[in-house]
Amino acid sequence: QVQLVESGGGLVQAGGSLRLSCAASINIFSLNAMGWYRQAPGKQRELVAAMSSGGNTRYADSSKGRFTISRDNAKNTVYLQMNSLKPEDTAVYYCKGERGALGYWGQGTQVTVSS
Repeated sequence: QVQLVESGGGLVQAGGSLRLSCAASINIFSLNAMGWYRQAPGKQRELVAAMSSGGNTRYADSSKGRFTISRDNAKNTVYLQMNSLKPEDTAVYYCKGERGALGYWGQGTQVTVSS
């Protein structure tokens, strides 16, 4: 069983920054990909950024230029650096790991951006 634990969420003013962390219970190289998703109240969960085991990254249009996904292999941890935050970035942010056809989710961390 893969366990993912997110941390780093909180309340920040518009224009500020946060760094989210997702610690995996296994070697992250055993996962095909890891990603960050978010879900705002009343909205569907959406992709924010993802990284393959080979290091390829992709971002939602709303994230490009402001957010950066990265990883620390030694710590089995994936990060999401979020800069220039906007009130519309307010959501619960989830980490997801994929291995084959299986997907594993963390419990989520709340990010609130005040205007």
